[in-house]
Amino acid sequence: MWLKPDEMLLKNAFKLWVTEEDNEYFVLQRRRGYGEGGGGLTGLLVGTLDTVLDSTSKVAPFRILHHTPDSQVYWSIACGVTKEEIFQHWDWLQQNIMRTLSVFDSSEDITSFVQGKIRGLIAEEGKTSLVLEEDPEKFREALLRFEKWFELPPKEKLVTYYSCSYWRGKVPCQGWLYLSTNFMCFYSYLLGAEVKLIISWDEIWRLEKTSNVILTESIHVLVHGEDHYFSMLLHLSETFVIMEQLADYSIKRLFDKEAFQREPALSDPLQITKRGLEAHAKSEQFRTFFRLPKEENLLEVHESFLWVPFSHYNTLGKICLSENYLCFASQDGSQCHVIIPMREVINVEKPDSSSRALTVCVRGKRALRFSEVRGYQRLANSIRSRCGISPSPQHSASSEVIRGECQSLINHFDDNPEDVTLMVGQKDSSKAVSTEALMTVFHPQDVENLDPKMLKEKMKEQSWNIHFSEYGRGTSMFFTRKTRDLIVRGVPEALRGELWMLFSGAVNDMATHPGYYTDLVEQSLGTSTLATDEIERDLHRSLPEHPAFQSDTGISALRRVLTAYAYRNPKIGYCQAMNILTSVLLLYAKEEEAFWLLVAVCERMLPDYFNRRIIGALVDQAVFEDLIRDHLPQLVDHMTDLSFFSSVSLSWFLTLFISVLPIESAVNVVDCFFYDGIKAILQLGLAVLDYNMGALISCQDDAEAVTILNKFFDSVTNKDSPLPSTVKQASVGNNDKASHFNVDISELIREAYEKYGNIRSEEVESSRKRNKLHVIQTLEDTTKQNVIRVVTQEVRFSASHLDGLYNLFKRQHFLSCYWTMKSPALLHHDPSLAYLDQYQLGFQQFSVLFSLLAPWAFCNAKSTLSLWVFRLIDENQDGLVNFKEFCFALDTLYSGSFTNKLKFLFKLHLPPAFDLPEDGVIKKSPERGRGKVDLQAYLKQWQNEILKKEETIKDLPRINQTQFIQFSKTLYNIFHGDPEEESLYRAVAHVTSLLLRMEEVGRRLHEPSSPPESAKPANAAAAEEEEPTTEEASTTPESSDTSSSRYRRDAGTDLTEMEWSFSFEQVLASLLNEPTIVSFFERPVDVQTKLGQARIAQLKLKANK
Repeated sequence: MWLKPDEMLLKNAFKLWVTEEDNEYFVLQRRRGYGEGGGGLTGLLVGTLDTVLDSTSKVAPFRILHHTPDSQVYWSIACGVTKEEIFQHWDWLQQNIMRTLSVFDSSEDITSFVQGKIRGLIAEEGKTSLVLEEDPEKFREALLRFEKWFELPPKEKLVTYYSCSYWRGKVPCQGWLYLSTNFMCFYSYLLGAEVKLIISWDEIWRLEKTSNVILTESIHVLVHGEDHYFSMLLHLSETFVIMEQLADYSIKRLFDKEAFQREPALSDPLQITKRGLEAHAKSEQFRTFFRLPKEENLLEVHESFLWVPFSHYNTLGKICLSENYLCFASQDGSQCHVIIPMREVINVEKPDSSSRALTVCVRGKRALRFSEVRGYQRLANSIRSRCGISPSPQHSASSEVIRGECQSLINHFDDNPEDVTLMVGQKDSSKAVSTEALMTVFHPQDVENLDPKMLKEKMKEQSWNIHFSEYGRGTSMFFTRKTRDLIVRGVPEALRGELWMLFSGAVNDMATHPGYYTDLVEQSLGTSTLATDEIERDLHRSLPEHPAFQSDTGISALRRVLTAYAYRNPKIGYCQAMNILTSVLLLYAKEEEAFWLLVAVCERMLPDYFNRRIIGALVDQAVFEDLIRDHLPQLVDHMTDLSFFSSVSLSWFLTLFISVLPIESAVNVVDCFFYDGIKAILQLGLAVLDYNMGALISCQDDAEAVTILNKFFDSVTNKDSPLPSTVKQASVGNNDKASHFNVDISELIREAYEKYGNIRSEEVESSRKRNKLHVIQTLEDTTKQNVIRVVTQEVRFSASHLDGLYNLFKRQHFLSCYWTMKSPALLHHDPSLAYLDQYQLGFQQFSVLFSLLAPWAFCNAKSTLSLWVFRLIDENQDGLVNFKEFCFALDTLYSGSFTNKLKFLFKLHLPPAFDLPEDGVIKKSPERGRGKVDLQAYLKQWQNEILKKEETIKDLPRINQTQFIQFSKTLYNIFHGDPEEESLYRAVAHVTSLLLRMEEVGRRLHEPSSPPESAKPANAAAAEEEEPTTEEASTTPESSDTSSSRYRRDAGTDLTEMEWSFSFEQVLASLLNEPTIVSFFERPVDVQTKLGQARIAQLKLKANK
């Protein structure tokens, strides 16, 4: 590797380098302790220094220095890991540089020329791969060490590296931590003790920052039950964040099949950089905080002051700019933030050229004034370009025109209030789509009604109207602490739909996709899938007590929304609990608004909740358990196993308490959820447990605890609800007992905010990331245990051997996904399938793994035997092999009897394994997880498996000439390299000759008359075939790949003349007479050793391909 020329003085007091080659201008040196004569005390000391010290020499045992005869200064210009690599550089210098140097007169000119040439070579090398790194020179050195130490595939992208200590027990090992796209690696070499660690991100169970008496602060990594601790990091927090991001990236890419199409920095795993990860994390945090669509990325951040008109002061904060939104969030604790869609901006003004301020004018007589903005000119230009506003030289004149247009637009909206709806993107819907919230249809408000509840409802509306007048209304409204206070007190029925749209960000989705929902409804109408079947089944189970869903109006609207969403997002499709949530949304929002609210909940606010494995809900349950430990220690002391709360709270998270609370109370919880996200649900969950603390502590078992919580939820009421009794949900408990005490939902929510409102959203998100690893690995481990439980009944492998085999099988699946986003293997992984079919291997993946585990050396990844084995065990011919099929094959080859092993080899030379189309193309697997599941086909397949009788040797068809010749060649190839190779070859030749003679005798017995002339050539050909076979016994046989076509051609000629074949009984009987062959096949295989070798070689095999 060429190095940036670095000046050094050769004062080698320790004589660490030995000169191998030199000339007038260059010296090639070898590190003492490496290569010839290495080892001993010198090697130990040098190796230790090389690992601990931060210099290129610490891993590169060869280097080239440049010098001039009249100077004591040397310049390092190249280093190499191997002798071959460094001599390539040396030869290049001899051929391209040495001749040119003779024309220079001064040594300064020679040195300048050499340095320029080397820098040019480095620049050419780094044009593609290192252009995004902060310090390309140092990164090149680190990359060299990374590649040498860990021998990973060249495609593996190193992201960053850190110096740290790794703890082995109570002993720290100082070394280097390397973080790449798919692996976390550590290397240390101290006084002859080498420590090397390679962990793939998809194997990590837990990743967290910890501290104890010995380690003040460290990073804890849990992998397969083993704890790893890393400390003494100079930037521990930065290191942990990068590790967390890489683990999350790996989980999303490999388990969630996320393609990151909208994020170029992460769309290619071969180009991942630290800078790209940081940008992705910031954009994700930005989108989460402001509830923006997934398409938005954080482009610019400016610190500034914003004039807050309702408080009459400037608040310090940050302006965040994305493709379509201008957002501001305060940093002074006022909890003030505002979101301005670019479509709402009508002008950007700068008061005067001397001040660093700008004013953003939006529709609705609104203007926001930002001051002390560093780069205000760039910000103003960015906003203008994104809004389509072109700055004019006659600024004052154009401003007057724009102001006039703005005023006329404002007057228009004042005169035509019905047009204001266009401002938030509402369009005329098709006649098939309901344009009214169901609550307004089935429970219209009576203006004349002046009962206390209605009066209180009017007072709430008045409070919100005052708030709107001060803080604005619509998409550019200020969100403050006062907004949250109003939410906690309860949202008026008339404003609920509007505020849900605003707080969730769904208003922006609908505004930017006019007509989208109507088109979806038309496209999805009449489709029949598994999702639509499940939707039809659940339609009448959605709030069945509410009048709206006792009529066709409500049921039809619910059907359209759920079917349209399943059509939009087939990855989620439809999941139970979506019907309950959507029913409530339809009560307070128009149909199209309910659809976009559902999109916001499923895709942004509750990620991964609504899928087959409900991973998101399980993750939030784990977060909930952590919060219980932190905030309710009394409960933890009494109930050490908190898994009870996970099971009982699942419906709380999936339905936002709608399934356990009366509808008039549950909607208040939904109000808080749309404003504060999952944090509101966690707070309320803690408040519920706190309220029932005494009763829960005194209960004797889980059933009693469930009863206590159910009674509590039945007692929750909403005393301010104006809904009539026909609309209110009936209590599911015992009304007599519940009536003894009542809890008002507003009081419960207020208490939740007062006691647990200090829980920060950032902490929740961090806990989500930490727990997601554990949840996914727990689910994966459950899958593995279920698969092993099924397979262990039918094979002779032990449970530990099956565990090792499964890990290798799964890793082989992921190895094909590590370095590309479009791996076919990712399409084969579907968690919704049966356990056995979740991980399957195509032929390329199978052949690599089979070559590592096969008991015979001949079975390499490119051999035809791997192809035949794959075809044989792929029973359903879908081009995929599952773990059970793979284990059956290995079990036969490892532990089967001589007869079973021979039968397996015999079947490899029969259809379908052997006799397939000439092109060898394997049928591709069908798409999975889509369309309707044919249950009848599944039942029939299951019945056939039960009734399938065990195959006997008499059931096997006879083997013809071509197949028998190839069978003989396979035996030769299997025996190649064995210590008893010669005797095995002779035994096969003897068996072949014996079988051919038996066939000839048998034919003569069946044909008493003299054989026809046509039989003579066949026998002659057989005899000729025997001769070279015998000769081959003393030499290495030809490869089956190169000669099989010749055999087929010859055999094909014979077939036309006289057909001959052998049964399996004949072959078995003949081979049983050869003790050498029998002992070879009955030789035991050390499974544990084989698995260990495969684990080590699995990555290296990929690297060497």
